[in-house]
Amino acid sequence: MALLQISEPGQSPDPHQRRIAVGIDLGTTHSLVATVRNGVAECLPDAQGRTLLPSAVRYLPQNGPQIGYEARDAQAADPENVIVSVKRFMGRGLSDIAHRDQLPYRFAESQANGAMVGLKTVAGEKSPVEISAEILATLRYRAEDSLAGDLYGAVITVPAYFDDAQRQATKDAAKLAGIHLLRLVNEPTAAAIAYGLDNASEGVYAVYDLGGGTFDISILRLTRGVFEVIATGGDSALGGDDYDAALAAWVLEKCSIQPQTLSDRATLRVASRAAKEALTTSEKTMFSALLSAGLVCRDVTRADFEAATRHLTERTIAAVRKALRDARLQREDVHGVVLVGGSTRMPQVRRAVATYLEREPLTNLNPDEVVALGAAIQANQLAGNNTAGDLLLLDVIPLSLGIETMGGLVERIVSRNETIPTAKAQDFTTYKDGQTALALHVVQGERDLVADCRSLARFELRGIPPMAAGAARIRVTFTVDADGLLSVGARELTSGVEAHIDVKPSYGLTDAQIAAMLQEGFATAGHDMHARALVEARVEAERMLAATQSALDADGDILSLEERFAIERLMAALHCAKGADDARTIDTATQALAKGAEAFAARRMNRSIREALAGKSVQSF
Repeated sequence: MALLQISEPGQSPDPHQRRIAVGIDLGTTHSLVATVRNGVAECLPDAQGRTLLPSAVRYLPQNGPQIGYEARDAQAADPENVIVSVKRFMGRGLSDIAHRDQLPYRFAESQANGAMVGLKTVAGEKSPVEISAEILATLRYRAEDSLAGDLYGAVITVPAYFDDAQRQATKDAAKLAGIHLLRLVNEPTAAAIAYGLDNASEGVYAVYDLGGGTFDISILRLTRGVFEVIATGGDSALGGDDYDAALAAWVLEKCSIQPQTLSDRATLRVASRAAKEALTTSEKTMFSALLSAGLVCRDVTRADFEAATRHLTERTIAAVRKALRDARLQREDVHGVVLVGGSTRMPQVRRAVATYLEREPLTNLNPDEVVALGAAIQANQLAGNNTAGDLLLLDVIPLSLGIETMGGLVERIVSRNETIPTAKAQDFTTYKDGQTALALHVVQGERDLVADCRSLARFELRGIPPMAAGAARIRVTFTVDADGLLSVGARELTSGVEAHIDVKPSYGLTDAQIAAMLQEGFATAGHDMHARALVEARVEAERMLAATQSALDADGDILSLEERFAIERLMAALHCAKGADDARTIDTATQALAKGAEAFAARRMNRSIREALAGKSVQSF
């Protein structure tokens, strides 16, 4: 009898064939690609043996773009067409770009990209997704050349505090680059994978990730191959670029000079970065930049640099403090600190972290490479190449998700710092008799009122069978996938009608908004409780008035004139009380009407029973 060789759909029948999978760190300043070979994660070099690829793209009037070192070196000469730090523009609208006047670019709002910012170049307007795709494609070609085969898929890392819009933009860039995305993984989690496997570490770890344009702090618990994120925080608009800008501003103030052209701005960025890197190993360096107004030269000491950037370092420590508070941990509960990102090489950053957390950070892995190495380990597992054991990644969602309910209130369904992937469901009902459709409004934030939260999506559930108010049961399910992206479904349980939406967010949620949402959620808790109670009281009053009026219209004839006037007086009193700013006043008037209509409700029920029994014999029951 012939035997069949069994294999998974789309998989080679050769069980020994290894799929080529890589991890990609798409960074603000540099990007890397890594893979696992012979059980060891390693970064893949280019033809010149360099593992780092500058995240720079230069557009030319003819031929294709230049990517990497060649593009970066032309930054001062061709500032408008050399795009660097594009990661900071991903999923962002024009109004979200801070200090636009200090950047050497011509920005435009691109309606074709959901109002994401566009950059005008000699090759036409380019979106951050297109520019990032050029970098990703270059890394893909490097991997395929190094590994002598087609790429099966990649894990791409993103900052933990990237919102839905930024994550979706990264997924779009991967698709545009022809890369099969296995998963988005948070950068701190990827770093923890690399450290956890290399060092067999267990316990609670703080991962402090300061890159060129983003900052993340994540508190993780590592236990036997399970990487659980307890809390996360940060700022996706804070990084080494801001240290460069602060140093440049300090020098310009001391020299009483201002940049005049786009080329001046680009030259200042290059000079600031060079001085910052020099001060990492030296106590003093020369800041030198040839501007259109003349040569700017000034000695800069490490103390000068640290003073000019102290506010930025303090912002990162404030985020660390808040992440520990969210995790309900004290500093002494942290077993170790992992530094990630090239900007953590700055002495003042290492000193600030060590001082606050009272322990020396781990630095035995290259901070530029550790994220890519961890992503490669995860990619190797997702591709089915890892037979030695499994890793379980438990990331979290940074902001709560919910829907709008009557009165403009938010009903939270998925709480912030909830482990993902996750699915949460909650049952709701209709507000009016005979309601056949339900509009659902999905929001994100920590406040109790919809007006204070971020709108994500709207959709409708239609075809609900007409029923009395409150009779329908509508189950709303929120599903957050492993990449942190949301889909929402609604189903009426009696009829089975359902609706579903994948939330493709509008671009433009800033980190300042995220921070403000969280801060307001704590600072205004008392006000929100009062506002919520007031709205709920008014909604209940409206429901009571509508139900009473419906009963009077249907069965008012069973009341005497005096009885009807008494109920209508209570209804009028409730109408007046609805305008009060005190929930207790409204509740008192609502309860008075309910008590005053009790006898009426009992007589209505008796009438209904008599009508149901009319002409029936005992035997028929």
